[in-house]
Amino acid sequence: MKQNIAIEAENLGKRYWMRGAQENPTLFGMIRNKVKGIKPKEFWAIREATFSVQKGQTVGIIGPNGAGKSSTLGLVAGTITPTTGTVRSEGRIASLLELGAGFHSDLSGRENVYLNASLLGIPREDVTKRFDHIVGFAGLEEFIDMPVRNYSSGMYVRLGFAVATEVNPDILLIDEVLAVGDADFQAKCLGRIRDFQKKGKSLLFVTHALDTVEEYCHEVILVESGNITDRGIPERVIAKYTEAALDEHKENLAEDEHGTGDITLKNVTFRDENEQERETFSSGSCLHIDIEYMAKKRVENPVFGYSIKSHHGWHLFGGNTQIADIKIDSVEGPGVVRITMDPLVLRYGHFILSVSSHSWDHSVQYHRIEDQYEFFVSAKDIHEGIIQLNPQYELRDISDSSAEKPASDKS
Repeated sequence: MKQNIAIEAENLGKRYWMRGAQENPTLFGMIRNKVKGIKPKEFWAIREATFSVQKGQTVGIIGPNGAGKSSTLGLVAGTITPTTGTVRSEGRIASLLELGAGFHSDLSGRENVYLNASLLGIPREDVTKRFDHIVGFAGLEEFIDMPVRNYSSGMYVRLGFAVATEVNPDILLIDEVLAVGDADFQAKCLGRIRDFQKKGKSLLFVTHALDTVEEYCHEVILVESGNITDRGIPERVIAKYTEAALDEHKENLAEDEHGTGDITLKNVTFRDENEQERETFSSGSCLHIDIEYMAKKRVENPVFGYSIKSHHGWHLFGGNTQIADIKIDSVEGPGVVRITMDPLVLRYGHFILSVSSHSWDHSVQYHRIEDQYEFFVSAKDIHEGIIQLNPQYELRDISDSSAEKPASDKS
């Protein structure tokens, strides 16, 4: 392996045999099937996967359900034996791949902390020194001596993540199990991932949370039908993946339209400051949103509006020409309404746009299209969140000389 590589996989593949109902798994049945020429079907969970993760790099693996993401992570962790290819790593690996992995249901949480850590090669005395931190991070002080078979799925994940990250690995592998935790614990996990990144650790994780991938990953691997189909910067790969999903469900999205049709909104185009059409923008750059319309008759005093949501469905902002104190006397025939955001204050993320047109008194909805247009934003700095506030910092002098002096006694 090269000196700066943490994980290196070459032609990695995992094959399983799928046996039908008529295929007997007994020794006699196998002999009979062989004589009759009946062969089980092969299924490749992942095939010819070649990739590497540099030291200090965070890489996300995305793709639809059943694509082979978790199999890829299991092969890297060593919990799955490859059928083809090789995978090598440099440094200690800690993994959180599936619910309860490395735990024994009959043992208490306390005993499982030591068991799990021993599987990771951590000496018992080191675990003892870190034990309170592990339990405190998991928030399981009251339940640590309870058998883990009585734990909820969230408690499993909290304890597993606490152990995996407290042992200070060089490489951390995480599967979608973090989605089991509540919002507070997910925030703690993401904070610890930030700490790992600052320390130069390598991370490889599987998730469906594309906004998390966008914000935390340096690169993204797209897995589809057992094959790596793309790899690159998050905004581009995520755009490719979501565009395909959007095309597949376009008929359903078209149902989220309503209105009289006196004005119809035809196309929405995202453009940059150079008038180039694109779907991915940098935070702080210029974003033009061009909304094409067709008024089939003369319409007096129309209002054009829009709203932006996060990928989670959170409503971030909405506005229209009426709120902006722009009165349009009338429209007839084709035209374009341009909305410009310069600078674009949105940061990392996948955003969804709705557009609309209605009467000045809001009594008539001419046309509204809900949640049908997508764009992506990336940022080069390491600030957190989905908006850029551009705060100013100032160190204020609070020395005695600047303090208010008491009034003198003139009596």
